[in-house]
Amino acid sequence: MSPLSGPLPVRGFLLHITHYDPVWCARKATERPFDLKVALAVIDAMAEAGLNLLIVDAKDAVAYATHPELARPYTQPMQILHRLREHAFARGIETAVKLNFSQSALHQHNHWFRPYHDLFDNAEYWQRGFQVIDELVAAVRPKRFFHIGMDEDHARSYTQYAAAIQTLHGGLAARSLRTLIWNDSACAWPAADIHKEKSLYAEERIPRDVIQVVWDYAGADRAVLERIRGRGFEVWGAPGSDVPMVVAMRDALVACGGGGLVLTRWIPCVAENRERLVSRVREWATAAAEPCRG
Repeated sequence: MSPLSGPLPVRGFLLHITHYDPVWCARKATERPFDLKVALAVIDAMAEAGLNLLIVDAKDAVAYATHPELARPYTQPMQILHRLREHAFARGIETAVKLNFSQSALHQHNHWFRPYHDLFDNAEYWQRGFQVIDELVAAVRPKRFFHIGMDEDHARSYTQYAAAIQTLHGGLAARSLRTLIWNDSACAWPAADIHKEKSLYAEERIPRDVIQVVWDYAGADRAVLERIRGRGFEVWGAPGSDVPMVVAMRDALVACGGGGLVLTRWIPCVAENRERLVSRVREWATAAAEPCRG
C-alpha cells in the first residue's frame, strides 16, 4: 500500500501551470512557460505517494481555439493538457481541471480571462466562460470534477456570489461534472470576513452536490468541517504545503467523514522548482504514513 493510499477516498495535488494572484501577477511580464518534464515528474511522484487526483490549474497557460486573444507570452498549445492527462491515466491518477471565476480587483483571480472579466456575469461572460470550459473538458476529459475557484471574491454581492456558483454548477452538471469550490469560511483574519461570510451565505443556497474545499493554512478547524458536513455537503480540505498542516487536516477530515485532501505548492512548475515540487510530495507521503491521531 502506498503511504497516502488511505483512508481518504480522494488525495489530490493541484498543479499550477500558471496562476493569478497579486504575487504571481507581479511576475507576469517575465513568466515563463511551464515545464512539461517537471509536471510529468510530479505525476510520477504522486503515483509513488498514493495520490490519485491531479487538478490542473490551466487558465491562460494554454491556447483556446475559441478565444485566441487570451494567449500570453507563456501560453502553450492545448495538447499539453492531453499529455498530462495521458501520463496521469497511465499512472492510475484521475485528472480534473481548475479555473477561477472569483471577481476581485485586489486578488485578480479572474484576470486570466481579461478583457472578459469586466463583463461581470452578463450573458456574454458566461457564454465565453463555458466555451473555455468546453475546450478544457475536451482536452483533459475529466471523469468527475471541475474546480471553479471562487475564493476571495470582493466584487460580487452575496446574492450575486451565490448566483454565480449556481450558474457554473448548472453548466457543469449538464456536462456530467461535479463542481469543486474553495470554501473561505476557515479564514480567520479580519480582512477576510467578507469572504468568510460569502461562503456561509452560499452554503445555505447552493446545491448540496457542490464539493466544498476548505482551505486552511493555520490548522484544521474541525468545527468548520463538521458544520459543512452537517449541512449536507461533501467536504475536502486544502492545508497548503506544510507537512504538519497536511497531517492535521487529514486527521480532522477522517474524524468528520471528509471526502478528500487537496495538496499544492504555490510555485511555478518550471525546471528550477522540480526538486521543491517532487520532494514535497515525498515528504507528505512520509508524514501521512503515520497513524491518524483521532
